[in-house]
Amino acid sequence: MKKLNGILSVIAIIFYYLPASAQNDPEAKAVLAYMAPGEMHQMMAKSVGTWTGSMTMWMKPGAPPMIMTGETINEMILGGRYLKSTNKATYNGMPFEGIGMMGYDNAKKIFVSTWIDNFGTGMMFTEGYWDAQNKTINFNGKMVDPVSGKDLQVRETMKFVDDNNHYFEMFVNQAGKEFKAMEIKYTRKQ
Repeated sequence: MKKLNGILSVIAIIFYYLPASAQNDPEAKAVLAYMAPGEMHQMMAKSVGTWTGSMTMWMKPGAPPMIMTGETINEMILGGRYLKSTNKATYNGMPFEGIGMMGYDNAKKIFVSTWIDNFGTGMMFTEGYWDAQNKTINFNGKMVDPVSGKDLQVRETMKFVDDNNHYFEMFVNQAGKEFKAMEIKYTRKQ
């Protein structure tokens, strides 16, 4: 209930400050700037389209890799504010589906991301920063360990090699030791 009241308060503030007469008010300007898609949103929009993903996963350090190929469809939603990624693949005869949502929070100046898929019932949450020199978003966050039920720290990198090739890596921290759990090489379908 407390979270719902907070959300309703934000919506009420936005509608209060939207009138044109409020545009000279510093608080109204801040709210309008928070709402407006910007440079980082335009950068995310370059990923719109259909991609092939070649994925390699490791369940624990030293484990043999599991390999699968899938398809990702990226689209900008809610007026260009969020990148929605719909992913499909097959692993060991089982269909795999996942949905990722990524946005750029104008107020916090960070990328925010969530992930859900049909191989689990939890959600992964990460936040990240843009590294312009390396054309990479560096994310940190958490996901649940299905064995212990406890949160695991995760680190992810999304490198934008060029407009047609992206490279993703995910590292998991188990018992204070980080290991590479996944890599995906994305290629845009022509």
